[in-house]
Amino acid sequence: MTDLKIALGTIPFGTSVEDSTSFDLLDRFVAGGGTRIDTANNYPFWVDGASGDESELALGRWLVSRRTRDRVVLGTKCGGRPTNGRTLDSTEGLSAPAIRHAVEGSLRRLQTDSIDVYWAHVEDRSVPLEETVGAFGELAAQGVVREVGASNLPTWRLERGRQTARALGVQPWTHVQLRHTYLQPRPGVRLPEAGHTLVTPEMLDYVSVEPDLTLWAYNTLLFGAYTRPDRPLHEIFDHPGTTRRLAVLRDVAREVDATVNQVVLAWLIAQGIVPIVGVTRVAQLDEALGGARLELGGDLLARLDEPA
Repeated sequence: MTDLKIALGTIPFGTSVEDSTSFDLLDRFVAGGGTRIDTANNYPFWVDGASGDESELALGRWLVSRRTRDRVVLGTKCGGRPTNGRTLDSTEGLSAPAIRHAVEGSLRRLQTDSIDVYWAHVEDRSVPLEETVGAFGELAAQGVVREVGASNLPTWRLERGRQTARALGVQPWTHVQLRHTYLQPRPGVRLPEAGHTLVTPEMLDYVSVEPDLTLWAYNTLLFGAYTRPDRPLHEIFDHPGTTRRLAVLRDVAREVDATVNQVVLAWLIAQGIVPIVGVTRVAQLDEALGGARLELGGDLLARLDEPA
């Protein structure tokens, strides 16, 4: 079966989504052609009673139970684990000792000896980039991680980090993860979610000319706002361009007999972006997998891209 260019987000696994449901969703994802699984060493620290270990622990139990480690691309993150409770006011950061300590914890919770994509979850400008990328490169050289990436950082920091890694002779970041979807926010908006960073036109341009760099997008379906009346769009999308893009999006969905969510995912994948989807029910997963299989012709993509 062809590998679908989509990733399964696992934030609620092990907390609001119990093991039996989590395992069913993971089983169905892999059976449906998915391989990429996304987690972090702090999911979901903000939930009452949670420590941030829960998602990785649930994935570790599934990997051992199903013996599926060699069938998935396992990604987790470091740097954003709080050190003072349930806020991002103080986090572990991206010093070399913090990265080494973090990866040991993730490997233990995931019950594996390697991570396929290891991410810097947040920026840490208190640490020289040489130290951070050097630590990631050392893990790659040791085979502890296979590829490295960075999330929630601006284009210039990503480029500088990649050039720094090359100058040091270590493996550079080849993945970047940011918040992105079909609708475009107003320029200069401030997101209410701490730590989230939006894709910018500059980042899209940079990724397009770097053949070794893959963009992963989170919050692709806007917490359900594309299809659920009880989940209104955030005010960052309150501008005339949203009205025009939604109209075209709905027209295309009707024409291809797909859901709006599926068209959004197919549009992202057509650009070489890996969308991350979070699901709690089988029906949601099946819809997402259908979107990953949906192919949009050039004329439909052009129509979707036309309204600003």
